[in-house]
Amino acid sequence: MFASILISFAMLLTPVQDAHAPAAAPGAAAVQDEHAEHATPTGESGLVESAHALAEGEHSEEFDILHHVMDEHQIEVPFMGYVQLPPAHSWQVGPLDLTPTKYVIFVWLIGLLMLVLFIPAGMAARRSHAAGAPPKGGHNAIEAMILFFRDKVIMPNVGHGGEKYVPFIIGLFAFILIGNLLGLLPYGGAATANISVTAGLALMAFVVVEAAGMRALGAVGYIRTMVYWNNDLPLLMRPVMFLIMTPVEILGKLTKPFALAIRLMANMTAGKIVIYAILGLIFVFGSYAVAVGPVAMVVALTFLKIVVAFLQAYVFALLTSVFIGLIMHAH
Repeated sequence: MFASILISFAMLLTPVQDAHAPAAAPGAAAVQDEHAEHATPTGESGLVESAHALAEGEHSEEFDILHHVMDEHQIEVPFMGYVQLPPAHSWQVGPLDLTPTKYVIFVWLIGLLMLVLFIPAGMAARRSHAAGAPPKGGHNAIEAMILFFRDKVIMPNVGHGGEKYVPFIIGLFAFILIGNLLGLLPYGGAATANISVTAGLALMAFVVVEAAGMRALGAVGYIRTMVYWNNDLPLLMRPVMFLIMTPVEILGKLTKPFALAIRLMANMTAGKIVIYAILGLIFVFGSYAVAVGPVAMVVALTFLKIVVAFLQAYVFALLTSVFIGLIMHAH
């Protein structure tokens, strides 16, 4: 929650060069250019250095906001600075590059936090139910969230037989929510802003949805969800509509996971890009006089990102429930 606020004040405390200061000597400029070719600023310090160059009227190829939101082979650790991860293709297994990157580390962290939260909560719930006592403490909050999703989100949309999919959908919600919130913390990163992560989540949802359809409808019924044949149409129109609508039905199956992946990735990436762009205005104008406006806007956007973090996790889980219900009860 306080990540953008801390970043803002850290950037404000960094001296801003006067935009009208005299240019450096040609020799010094050449030395700086030579060093710039071999140094790529990363993280917040890179944004500050690039913004300084822009404020001084210099051309800077490093002032690239996308560079600061993309995955990389280093991670920022408190009091240690940037820690280099193994270079690309270090963990090559056949055609697959399994080398961990920044977002891979955060995916591992999300999984660890889920284990820390849900295993003790499940054990506490089992003890409470065995003793006939009501749940209490933080575990009660987790149980209340699970019951809310089961009774108000999953079951109304999936319908009869939806109990089997409650753990999976709640797991999706918790994973996405924790991943979104980690991006708001200092030194954090939102793994859900990476298309590889969101595509993996969407692919799992797609497999579960199609498997639910096969299980509920059988082989013939499942094929009918892809092959359009309407017996209510005139006989001559049936093959025509078959040729037109069958590709549409198949494409509709593929667009659902695509929309899930793109929606989550775009929403989590857009907020970070906007915050970087607004903070960069301080250095573009090269004056502290304009700092109040960007900092106030960033603080407001940070609170908005908290709402978006919960909303996007909820929407992903809700749409997954809807897709499962639609294919299970296709008749």
